[in-house]
Amino acid sequence: MGAAMSGPQTEGAYKKDHRLESFWDTWSDLSISDFYNKVGSYVGNNFYEKYEEDIKLFKSIHLDSFRTSIQWTRLMDQNQKLNPEGAAFYHKVCACARENDIELFMNLYHFDMPAYLFARGGWTSREVVEAYAAYARTAFREFGKEIRCWFTFNEPIVEPDQEYRHGAWYPFVKDARQGMQVQYHISLAHSLAVREFNKAKEEGYMLPDAQIGLINAFAPPYTKENPSPEDLEAVRMTDGIQNRWWLDLCMSGTLPKDVLDTLTEYGLAPEMRPGDEEILKCGRVDWLGFNYYQPNRVQAPLTKTDEAGYPKFADPYIWPERKMNIYRGWEIYPKGIYDFGMKMKNEYPDMKFFISENGMGVEHEDRFRSEDGEIQDDYRIEFVEDHLKWVMKAVEEGANCVGYHYWGVIDNWSWSNAFKNRYGFIEVDLMNNYTRRLKKSAHWIKSLIEQRDKGDN
Repeated sequence: MGAAMSGPQTEGAYKKDHRLESFWDTWSDLSISDFYNKVGSYVGNNFYEKYEEDIKLFKSIHLDSFRTSIQWTRLMDQNQKLNPEGAAFYHKVCACARENDIELFMNLYHFDMPAYLFARGGWTSREVVEAYAAYARTAFREFGKEIRCWFTFNEPIVEPDQEYRHGAWYPFVKDARQGMQVQYHISLAHSLAVREFNKAKEEGYMLPDAQIGLINAFAPPYTKENPSPEDLEAVRMTDGIQNRWWLDLCMSGTLPKDVLDTLTEYGLAPEMRPGDEEILKCGRVDWLGFNYYQPNRVQAPLTKTDEAGYPKFADPYIWPERKMNIYRGWEIYPKGIYDFGMKMKNEYPDMKFFISENGMGVEHEDRFRSEDGEIQDDYRIEFVEDHLKWVMKAVEEGANCVGYHYWGVIDNWSWSNAFKNRYGFIEVDLMNNYTRRLKKSAHWIKSLIEQRDKGDN
């Protein structure tokens, strides 16, 4: 039982100790009005200065683990050499977690491309794929004796979608073919990083029981109650691109043939070079993280092509019985965790996984503050409790699920939404030097973990 956050969403100190500019900083500089309340990427929640206080807070509510990420922009300089000051910060975080007896899960990439590499093409460029492998190599050798649980990427499906397929994030491209190329290059980058991890382990740089994984938003796809063949085809391709692509890569070092065949048929297949197949074979991992917020409901597309003229495989389907988080615009469907657990049990039985993100963002939480100043977030308690019940049902029925991390343990900056929706068990007061306060949900999760440790049901 633990919780998650990320480097770019929490650290702040965006120009301190020779940190490089990220692609988010570039976007913030170019168009700050794109961000809620004009709060760009610079702020985080000041974890850079408050990491000791925060980790002690995690300990106080009995979390046994937490995930964050190294920022590529902080660890490496523009010559792809180690930045000693950036490394020193992460060494301090590792030491503090160890002193507080909390397992640190470390992710290498959370949408935070260095700006100078983004200017060279970002994930459209093979040069950047190689640069990521070099960064991973450095990280494994620098921190291999301090960190046991590693992950190459968080939600590798998001950047292809948000930056290139939907055009919702800078550089606002709507190009399905380029989106698939980016997804493929991230797959290569993941595989090269796993290869570097295994080399570092063989050469004695890592802890003997170190393990490597990948974290993705494996949203289960659903469609209508009485689907047409076209609806089922929409499910197949949605599942294939967003879920099976990464599951097959991580389980067997391959990409799903039926998906590649369909992409080729529609002129969307990524460019593959000689030798790539051997690289992908290195992509097999020890375990997976499953981020779950909402299901993915789809149906046959109403039009065969999108507005840019590229083939469409699915349209959204609105389930008439859905329950919504009105603040985030996401459906609340706890059973999705169970359904994914059964998918893993039946299709990938040898792969262990954990719930790596699951959380509820709510706007204007001040409305729920009690007279003594504590936010009474009963809605968050209900959300987590409902999801945990389905996690336990999946475990009882044979799913190889080994843990649960809530997102995000402390209120954090969230991309273009900035601080619009708050997720934390722990409040951050932006108007009072980022002061931390426990919410009602923090006391609840502490009590729940205490019951677990006593063996209570």
